[in-house]
Amino acid sequence: MTRITSREFNQRTSEAKRAADRGPVFITVRGRASYVLLSIEDYDRLARTDRNIADLLSMPGVEEIDFEPPRLLDRPETPDLD
Repeated sequence: MTRITSREFNQRTSEAKRAADRGPVFITVRGRASYVLLSIEDYDRLARTDRNIADLLSMPGVEEIDFEPPRLLDRPETPDLD
């Protein structure tokens, strides 16, 4: 995963495209990720409708993505079927 500023992207577009061949390029605006540059292969893989979790987890750079799923605070009650 590569991070560049929007200014760097404007000045070094060719380098950003080469980096996108290796994985997603996150383009930041004022220090915050605002855009992602992907190779067409990565885009096609993301846009597929028949993908599964294993495909998504095998994408390049996925280990660098911060992800913390929300915790369930209230579990639904088990219905009384008697």
